[in-house]
Amino acid sequence: MQAVMYSAMSDALRELLRSAKNVVVLTGAGVSAESGVPTFRGGGNTTVWKGMPFDVISSAGMLERDLAAVWEWFNYRRGLLASLKPNPAHEAIASWQDKFSEFALVTQNIDGLHQAAGSRHVIEMHGNIWRARCFDCGTRHDVRELKFDQGVPSCFDCGGHLRPDVVLFGEMLPTGAFERAAAAAQHCELCLVVGTSAVVYPAAALPEIARAAGAYVVEVNPERTPLSDSCDEVITGKAGEILPLLRRD
Repeated sequence: MQAVMYSAMSDALRELLRSAKNVVVLTGAGVSAESGVPTFRGGGNTTVWKGMPFDVISSAGMLERDLAAVWEWFNYRRGLLASLKPNPAHEAIASWQDKFSEFALVTQNIDGLHQAAGSRHVIEMHGNIWRARCFDCGTRHDVRELKFDQGVPSCFDCGGHLRPDVVLFGEMLPTGAFERAAAAAQHCELCLVVGTSAVVYPAAALPEIARAAGAYVVEVNPERTPLSDSCDEVITGKAGEILPLLRRD
């Protein structure tokens, strides 16, 4: 099966994997799903938490109305993620940072599994569930080891209220995240889009920027997506099975 997948790759991609000096990878929920990370994104008004849909409990409005409820929801999610491990896709991507002269990993995921696999300087478009940010002083804190089941945690520096350091519905991306990702896309030779359809902006702009700048754009997904027709190459399958093969010289 692996040999079949590898032979399905084009000569152009094989050559780029050998010779490219500047590579960008954009990942989405599909990569983490293979580690068991739930997406919580159902159709319509699907209830995910105490009668509330995902886009309500994970919204800027809920942050203003009931911060304690938001923390209860994110504590629950952190509990689900605590025992999960990176899969071969995360590990393969981590290995690429030392293979290519210039390498940028941009992720839409908030689970921290790329970092757990050894990836450095990850551009997190939507933040990280293992961090909190102070409303008052803006300081970020690692809350991986912090235990709080009820209420709202306080900033270790100023005592202000902390919030999950993730992008909620109705909020802007972290300052500089898209700009850094766009700059990397504009200068890459190879752009791999893995586990995401990348049709929702601003993430959707990254493969467009890369292709406009002359990069070879490759999609890796279990099935074709609306992005597929815009790519130079589409490899259909699970990221955890395909990406380790792309490590070959």
